Amino acid sequence: MPVPEDRGPGRTWKPGPPVEQIPATTAQPIRIGYARCSTAQQELQSQLDALAPVCKRIFSEKISTRAKTRPELEKALKLAYDIKEAAPDQEVILTVHEPKRLARNAAELMTLSGRLQAAGVRLELLTGPLSGIYDPNGMGAMFFAVLAAAAQIERNYIREKALEGRHAAAAKGNRGGRPKVIDDDMLTFARALKERGVPVPGIAKKLTIKAGKNAGQHPSVASVYRALAEAPEPDAEARAIEQRRPGAEGTERLTRQALTSAGDDVLALLAQHAEREEGGAA
Repeated sequence: MPVPEDRGPGRTWKPGPPVEQIPATTAQPIRIGYARCSTAQQELQSQLDALAPVCKRIFSEKISTRAKTRPELEKALKLAYDIKEAAPDQEVILTVHEPKRLARNAAELMTLSGRLQAAGVRLELLTGPLSGIYDPNGMGAMFFAVLAAAAQIERNYIREKALEGRHAAAAKGNRGGRPKVIDDDMLTFARALKERGVPVPGIAKKLTIKAGKNAGQHPSVASVYRALAEAPEPDAEARAIEQRRPGAEGTERLTRQALTSAGDDVLALLAQHAEREEGGAA
């Protein structure tokens, strides 16, 4: 090893020049965004626009909170856990637009809080009265409890308003749901065809759906079978009248009898008239 010139045997040691200190760089937190809406009709772009300026990676999906497994949320959490495991000192933040995008009730939100706490991942809310960054450890745990209770209350309120709307619509005769494939008129026609001996596949080809996405098409054979099986039977009086009604042969026989009886009466009247004329001439 080379020896500096100012050093050697018998020389007094003197401290060298101070080493220049390299300033420590503070790592920026890594934000992972998650956006979600329940149905295809709901709008997702506003959440993505709010997350894009601050997040390194964004996961989004259109799925109901009733689904127990949300694939994109699991991917976002896995990425956060992997980064935290590879670099324990790196700050990782899961960013969402609002808390209801994460869970639908208090139990799910508290479960998620436990997972974030175990991994050391923080949570950030961009909007709402509780917007900010929260640590699931320490005082942040109390925030998660309050947040879960608020989410549960909001969920119950939405459910109650939905039930009130359904009851109000039902009182007006609107039951909601999909329109019937086979309505009452179609069912009456189908029963008449069945009584004439038309097979069910032939009945299905003679029926046409009037409403819904399949309007203008023929119902399936299974739908016709089900409608005929679920249809109420005609009352006893209607069945009795139907049984007393003569068939084609009986109708023809009654017609011949009526015509024959009428012909005999006409001949008798003509004979009586001829006898009166003969008596008057005498």
